[in-house]
Amino acid sequence: MHLPRLRSLPVWQQDGLIALTTWLIGFLVYAAGIHRLLAGFDHAPLWVRLLELTALCGLELLRRWVPGALLLATAVLAVDIALSPSLPVMIVFTDFLYAATLYGSRRTSRVMIGVAAASVVVVLVAVLVLAQQWRTAVLAGLGVLPFVLTPVWWAANVRQQRDIAETERANAGQLAKIAELDRRAAVAAERGRMARDLHDVIAGHLSAIAIQSEAALSLPDPKLAKTVLESVRENSVSALEEMRAMIGLLKAEGGDAETTAPARLADLSKLVESARASGLEVRVGSTVDEVPLPTAVDLTAYRIAQEALTNAVKHAPGGRVDVDVRYLDGVLAVEVRNDVHHRHAPPADGSGTGLLNMRERADAVGGTLTAGPAEGGWLVRAELPVGGTT
Repeated sequence: MHLPRLRSLPVWQQDGLIALTTWLIGFLVYAAGIHRLLAGFDHAPLWVRLLELTALCGLELLRRWVPGALLLATAVLAVDIALSPSLPVMIVFTDFLYAATLYGSRRTSRVMIGVAAASVVVVLVAVLVLAQQWRTAVLAGLGVLPFVLTPVWWAANVRQQRDIAETERANAGQLAKIAELDRRAAVAAERGRMARDLHDVIAGHLSAIAIQSEAALSLPDPKLAKTVLESVRENSVSALEEMRAMIGLLKAEGGDAETTAPARLADLSKLVESARASGLEVRVGSTVDEVPLPTAVDLTAYRIAQEALTNAVKHAPGGRVDVDVRYLDGVLAVEVRNDVHHRHAPPADGSGTGLLNMRERADAVGGTLTAGPAEGGWLVRAELPVGGTT
């Protein structure tokens, strides 16, 4: 039977095979008469030796019961030594030393190592006292070594390797849990990013569409109404393009899907024209036309400006809005200031969904965002670091 198949058997079957194989080998050794460890005639009859061997092999079924099996096996060994030490009993007893060291507690394993070392010393001292020649004592001590030290040393090494393997498995399990938590955090972050993008598209473009459509219905001048409707159409097309790009990104596998370029500050004029078509008076000041900006910062600045203009259209229709984009000392500053005395102001604490999304966007690129009343109006200011951002 192959070793892997043997290990797949239940424990009691493994121990039963060991006990049966050991008994058969011991029987052959006794039958051949080569079992004596000491010179002289063996006065114990064969049936007594076989009875010892049977008792010891029967205890093999309990070899993992530590220290009970070892104590019972020691009692059988004491009887064998009293009769005259025999080779089969000594060999079987070594397996109990091995099992006690391997399957016992950590404390038991340490005790077994100490007992094995002490037993060699005790045997040497006893033989030196009783033997007539010191050479005989040395040979007796060397004879004890393979029966005591070898199984204990071997089991200690196997146990150490087993403990290392268990530690590695535990570490691998912890790493797997950490990886799963990281994956969940990445999924949550991606969902948050998608939620922000969807909010920007819907709240920005569709809010402008709704306000401009209402304005177009009430305009008596056909030319002005046409201008507003053109802005409505432009917002509708932009919203569809961004939604299509996002859906394509979600459906893509391997990054081969075609997507449109992300919105950038270069497209700020479209936001301004849409806001003007909604009835706002918008003044724009920018010093970043020739400044190369990282894509993440460029997109973040655009979305913040888009959300701020959308809030101005909703909460201060017909008012005046100042949009300033400045670059100084590695920081891109975006300011959107508007009057709020016309109708409804945003929440005083700046806790609206749009403001929360703007803060998250600024924080994602290492920047800051403040929003609140300022000099009789409402000010949104974002500071986005440019250096080192990818």
